[in-house]
Amino acid sequence: MDLVPALREPLEQPLKSVLGPATAKVMAEHLGLHTVGDLLHHYPRRYEERGRLTHLADLPMDEHVTVVAQVADARLHTFASSRAPRGKGQRLEVTITDGSGRLQLVFFGSGVHKPHKELLPGTRAMFAGKVSVFNRRLQLAHPAYELLKGDTGEPVESWAGALIPIYPATAKLESWKIGKAVQTVLPSAQEAVDPLPDTLRAGRGLVALPEALLKVHRPHTKADIADAHARLKWDEAFVLQVALARRRHADTQLPAVARRPGPDGLLAAFDDRLPFTLTEGQQKVSREIFDDLATEHPMHRLLQGEVGSGKTLVALRAMLAVVDAGGQAAMLAPTEVLAQQHHRSVTEMLGELAEGGMLGGAEHATKVALLTGSMGAAARRQALLDLATGEAGIVIGTHALIEDKVQFHDLGLVVVDEQHRFGVEQRDALRGKGKQPPHLLVMTATPIPRTVAMTVFGDLETSVLDQLPAGRSPIASHVVPAADKPHFLARAWERVREEVANGHQAYVVCPRIGDEDDDPKKGARKNSPEDEAEKRPPLAVLDVAGQLVKGPLHGLRVEVLHGRMQPDDKDAVMRRFAAGETDVLVATTVIEVGVNVPNATAMVIMDADRFGVSQLHQLRGRVGRGTAPGLCLLVTEMPEASAARQRLNAVASTLDGFELSRIDLEQRREGDVLGQAQSGARSSLRVLAVIDDEEIIAEARQEAAAVVAADPDLEHLPGLRTALDALLDDEREQYLEKG
Repeated sequence: MDLVPALREPLEQPLKSVLGPATAKVMAEHLGLHTVGDLLHHYPRRYEERGRLTHLADLPMDEHVTVVAQVADARLHTFASSRAPRGKGQRLEVTITDGSGRLQLVFFGSGVHKPHKELLPGTRAMFAGKVSVFNRRLQLAHPAYELLKGDTGEPVESWAGALIPIYPATAKLESWKIGKAVQTVLPSAQEAVDPLPDTLRAGRGLVALPEALLKVHRPHTKADIADAHARLKWDEAFVLQVALARRRHADTQLPAVARRPGPDGLLAAFDDRLPFTLTEGQQKVSREIFDDLATEHPMHRLLQGEVGSGKTLVALRAMLAVVDAGGQAAMLAPTEVLAQQHHRSVTEMLGELAEGGMLGGAEHATKVALLTGSMGAAARRQALLDLATGEAGIVIGTHALIEDKVQFHDLGLVVVDEQHRFGVEQRDALRGKGKQPPHLLVMTATPIPRTVAMTVFGDLETSVLDQLPAGRSPIASHVVPAADKPHFLARAWERVREEVANGHQAYVVCPRIGDEDDDPKKGARKNSPEDEAEKRPPLAVLDVAGQLVKGPLHGLRVEVLHGRMQPDDKDAVMRRFAAGETDVLVATTVIEVGVNVPNATAMVIMDADRFGVSQLHQLRGRVGRGTAPGLCLLVTEMPEASAARQRLNAVASTLDGFELSRIDLEQRREGDVLGQAQSGARSSLRVLAVIDDEEIIAEARQEAAAVVAADPDLEHLPGLRTALDALLDDEREQYLEKG
């Protein structure tokens, strides 16, 4: 028994032993802060100067804000109410100003006495509360406040110029209370263990971690804040990149079977059949993949390409190379519609090469199996048998491929389509099906800016297909403002009729199915502020299809497709549309990825403002896949000045997915981007911004690779090892909670 309890590191001390149980409980529940170290790494969101007033003119609605301002006016009113029928109800109205705008504060009932005495005209204070609107004016009701007095013993000049840290706060805990708690634990910052190697820190002129923490929480000048941020950004970038570099390094230590295609096998026979030449980009990316497949450790490659750049063809050639070398290849698709679509297009592209073991099959042919959750028992048994015996060289399926029952004869390559729909665990579960780790190719049609790819997919090497195949047609995109100009919407339906009259087909996409009443959870979904402003639910497939058949598209062959249809029905609808037996397909986003009907030339997206930028880009990629030009019409009722309209204008103005993904990223919070994409990635970055800090991320990646190559177990860098454990522990915890 240990009679002397182990001493805790100062930064590992629980907050309740330092701040008291009540404050610690609020910090844990509302901000996720548990230890002294957590609180020291809860950095201010911004800083206010006591001598300078904040911008009341820019306050966001419905958000919890902290402002520094001066009282211009305070008036106490009495009124009659059900609680105070004799006119003894009291309301205090205080107007505060900052030069840019004015804001009203209101206090009621017994809550008026203290502010009535303290908030006199000329008084300066910090105010915190939720911004609401009353009588068309912004107000804070019952805000918490902290008076800013200049009698602290400091000279007036230094007091007026001091920087007040404004922390990410909650209604339960105002910014200045967090600030006071930080001041309590700030002396512990001296004990912070530095994760950056000394040589790296000195070489880049970065301040030590204890100094950075002091400067970020108690800056004297703006230069202090800049020093602290420069240092703390490096911490986040470097620790994350070390985590990813170690994952890459560990993967290179694993054994894998080298898969080299024969000179006159299946791949060569397939290439001979192709009626076109591969683009330069496809040839270059294929070479990178074949070089990786020929090594004796597993390939880990991210293949990102523009919508329609021919990623599936590149992936198929990689799968054929593995089959040539005696292995099997599995392709994991996110939906049954997409798995069936891939299976159909792969068997069509291969022709007799997909008829292994059948009469009329080619000499080098293999079998291409399909495995989805809703298959009939007999078809499923046959697919499982073909996989276990090795009869099927290629299998295409959904999550059903990950199930325990699925056994492979010799799995050599896993292709994951649409990475953002699969977590790391699913990727690893499928990789675990091989006798030795199989090679891995991850595909995404949502182009990702380079830095996001490095931050989120840093354990994968990246290949980019940014060239469209010859013969692909341009897609014209236009915003249709249905509320401002209803005749534009009428013209949109005329354009659909014109395309059909010219022998082509069209999609109409809606955000909702329309039978959600059966599902109470769906109805309870919280609407965005824009939804609230419109006061109407998003348009639904079933409603819109009915209106079109009776109205503007009367006489055309219209069908619907959505995710709650039976798989066989979905497949039948897609087959009829692909065969040209349907003129217009009214669908949800089930058609977002992989659906390939070259004769479809027009797409009308209803309530386009309800979709994200990358989703609109994906949807648009379903048209213009043949030789005829494509047309995409983005229908919206949002007003011209709204952010939603600006987003749609951006989509209409460019076909460059990489450009759009940057716009998308700038409009969203980074946390959405880093989400659960990688188990090595923080779910939220505190000071690092992946778009703005491109150089830091690129340099941190190089430094991390060098550090891990020299010392894979980080034996000589205990501070870095501690920071890494903290990052990965957090992550594991979040995974379990979300699991």
